[in-house]
Amino acid sequence: MRAAFEGKDGCHGLMEIKVFNNNVEKALKVAKKKLAGEGLFRELKRRRYYEKPSVRKKAKQREAQRRRQKWLAKHRME
Repeated sequence: MRAAFEGKDGCHGLMEIKVFNNNVEKALKVAKKKLAGEGLFRELKRRRYYEKPSVRKKAKQREAQRRRQKWLAKHRME
């Protein structure tokens, strides 16, 4: 199973998912997990409606804050 996608860095790529023992459901689960990891579903949701530039800027700042908090939480444990 092959699927085209656009990665986090904006470049297009090709994703290949191997199907073993004719188990398509498991292959789809793996594909969805990979696409979610790339942020595809979040991007699709974000592009559903037009966002004003000011709203987009605030969302970008919120996302950066979320990443910072996640990073800090991870590194406090170590």
